[in-house]
Amino acid sequence: MLLRKTALVLALATVALLASTATATAAPADPAPAPAATVAAANPVIVVGGLSGVAVAYEPIAARLRGDGYRTFIYQLPGLGLGDIPTSARAFATYVNQVRASTGAATVDVVAHSEGGLVSRYYLKRLGGTATVGRYVSLGTPQYGTYVANIVAFLGLGSCAGIVACQQMTIGSTFLADLNDGDDTPGAVRYTTVRTLQDELVRPTGNATVNDGATNVLIQAYCPLRVVGHLGLVLDGTAYTIVRGALVDGQVRPNCLAL
Repeated sequence: MLLRKTALVLALATVALLASTATATAAPADPAPAPAATVAAANPVIVVGGLSGVAVAYEPIAARLRGDGYRTFIYQLPGLGLGDIPTSARAFATYVNQVRASTGAATVDVVAHSEGGLVSRYYLKRLGGTATVGRYVSLGTPQYGTYVANIVAFLGLGSCAGIVACQQMTIGSTFLADLNDGDDTPGAVRYTTVRTLQDELVRPTGNATVNDGATNVLIQAYCPLRVVGHLGLVLDGTAYTIVRGALVDGQVRPNCLAL
């Protein structure tokens, strides 16, 4: 039942995003794409999906990355991310090595949505992934948990209706206490988080940030009239300009009018 409800929430979020018109009083200059030669030599990019996120849902952002010249792969979480997050992280570690082997790249960059950001951050922090990842960008990831998961239990639907990953994304969970113990940003990886005030599934939205030197970007701090939901973070043009800038170690300069 919770899976159907989650799918419905995501569907509604998509409809709302497509129906909304986002404008801004001023539009900072759109960061120019990196030169073709630079992108060709760049790390492969792995787009990591979130809870109940099928791979095809991430084709829009993957297509943007490919259009900018990046070798791009989509990682769908095992069992659609319903199971244990550390177990998913171990599977992700295997996938990273497969991408490195197939491309000949020593390191990859990660663009992760929602739960995918926790899976990939666990890989970095607990499974030695800092040696194989150059940049980490999370989109709407409940780095410090979400009240949405707590509410499921509060409403009498059980402990996240038996969904392990939901339990682990609850504020104060044992999993999050372990993940957030010590340095949030280990290694030489460049960490960027992106969040939006209209995120329906990460509450409070400030929990989508990490400490210890990460670049934490709130879309509405630059584009106050921009409306972006949770799923919209992988569809929205402004969000993508932040991702693109992070992948070239650029300054945070979102294009508020990007489509």
